[in-house]
Amino acid sequence: MTRHRVPLLFVATALLFGGTFVAAKAGIAYIPPLLFVSFRFDIATVLLLGFVALTHDRAEWVPRTRNDVLGSLAAGVFAIGLANACLFVGQQYATSAVASIVFSLNPVLTPIFAALLLSDESLPEYGAVGMAVAFVGVALVVGIDPATLLDGGVVGYLVLFGGAVCAALGSVLIRWADADYTSIARTAWGVPVGALLCHLVAFGAGEQLSAIEWTPTALLALGYVGLFSGAIAYIVYFGLLDDVGAIRANLAFYVVPVVSALGGWILLGESITATTVLGFAVVALGFAVLGRRELRVELRRLAAFVGSDTASGPGANPETWNECDD
Repeated sequence: MTRHRVPLLFVATALLFGGTFVAAKAGIAYIPPLLFVSFRFDIATVLLLGFVALTHDRAEWVPRTRNDVLGSLAAGVFAIGLANACLFVGQQYATSAVASIVFSLNPVLTPIFAALLLSDESLPEYGAVGMAVAFVGVALVVGIDPATLLDGGVVGYLVLFGGAVCAALGSVLIRWADADYTSIARTAWGVPVGALLCHLVAFGAGEQLSAIEWTPTALLALGYVGLFSGAIAYIVYFGLLDDVGAIRANLAFYVVPVVSALGGWILLGESITATTVLGFAVVALGFAVLGRRELRVELRRLAAFVGSDTASGPGANPETWNECDD
């Protein structure tokens, strides 16, 4: 199990987060979207805070500094609350595959905010090309027609795009806050902030508890987004982060749209069109252009790891992977 820990964590991260889009699509047929995401984070709050309380010393998970509080607020308001509120509302108008692909613009948008807000970050000269290619891919996926820019579908896509913007901005603000405690503790405190925000937005939007249909499908969907992708997914993802670092861990999110597309097709009967596949390929190309240096380094590390015949070979020790860096 130790030998296969990283591949298992990688697959679990992609599956758990990819399933979010399928479960959200299934659940919003019975639960108003903002209440749905609010309940999701209510469940995740109890589970995540309980987990960090049991597995961390008090000094490791209780906010102590102004930066700790700012980091949790950035996570809760933007990366968790607003991002997921937009995701669940937008999925009323899109399939699981399309929603996940639009939302996957998050890593494309992040360098823009990083260049604006972080003094040690700048957008590479080829960054604009990568972002342009990714946006073209998303346009292919959603099938934007200038003659229907104001219809419900396009508005839904814009809401999904707003979620990607909030997620990207939140991730940069978290780094800007430079909190002193662990990332999973920051998330555990950010989730209740996101839950409160979503409840307030749901109340302001006039969503009513009486509109909920507590069907088996609704309960299964809520259980999945609350337990599996709301709590367990974060625990798994942070375990992967600890093992291999942010760059390699985030490669799992390249697989999320594939999981969402297949899950929507198998469980919800959603179609996967050739245009969707083409659009996803173009988005992936944009990612590759934008992060070409990081991908080149990771491919070299992977080749070194796979090329090792024994556990004691040069590629088996993650500490030696840094030797593959440019």
